[in-house]
Amino acid sequence: MLAKRIIPCLDIKDGRVVKGTNFVGLRDAGDPLELAQRYNEQSADELVFLDIAASQENRGTRVELAARLARELFIPFTIGGGISSIEDIRALVTSGADKVSINSSAIKRPELITEGADRFGAQCIVVAIDVKRVGDHWEVFSHGGTRSTGLNAYEWALEAEKRGAGEILLTSMDTDGAKTGFDLEITATISKAVNIPVIASGGGGELEHFKDAVEQGAADAVLAASVFHYGQFTVAQVKHYLHEQGIPVRLTP
Repeated sequence: MLAKRIIPCLDIKDGRVVKGTNFVGLRDAGDPLELAQRYNEQSADELVFLDIAASQENRGTRVELAARLARELFIPFTIGGGISSIEDIRALVTSGADKVSINSSAIKRPELITEGADRFGAQCIVVAIDVKRVGDHWEVFSHGGTRSTGLNAYEWALEAEKRGAGEILLTSMDTDGAKTGFDLEITATISKAVNIPVIASGGGGELEHFKDAVEQGAADAVLAASVFHYGQFTVAQVKHYLHEQGIPVRLTP
């Protein structure tokens, strides 16, 4: 079994890291570079930076942030928000991003997934899927969770993989920021349906939640924000807990 990855997520708005609950009620969590350096020291497996207002404000992700991060970090990082063209992807990768996360633009024009994978490799293209339970299924939302798309999350995940996505970042809007646990049902449903890695996101609040995400949710990686930003746990604490539970993780001395 491959080692499970623990990934802090930094949602960025107006140049600051913010965190809310269910995609609303944002509060300040600090400077993105300072937090990134902290997680670098804690031996996070990767980092994810999401410019959460870029799509709503119809602008691109700031390339200069990617360049700053590349100079300071020694771990892989993904950057997303407002990426709408192959030129945007090229600019971020050239600036030092290891992967790019596309969401609203992939929904609007799914060909962007294939174009990015063909040009930069599938491993570079992460398709972020924000989902909310609607009746008996999970629906995909775009533009930072503000717009219903009518897409079925299960079907969209399969299409994203078919079009060339190398990874799926799956966020439950119902559990996001609530610290009540990840949505194990939709995570397991999608993880078992696709043959590419799935990152579970939304709801981590206790150490057991990370264990549940990989065991019951079948996730390949677990992403969290609040518990790391506000010091409830360190990345190392989560990894050591999982190791003690018999789950393979990358540990550092």
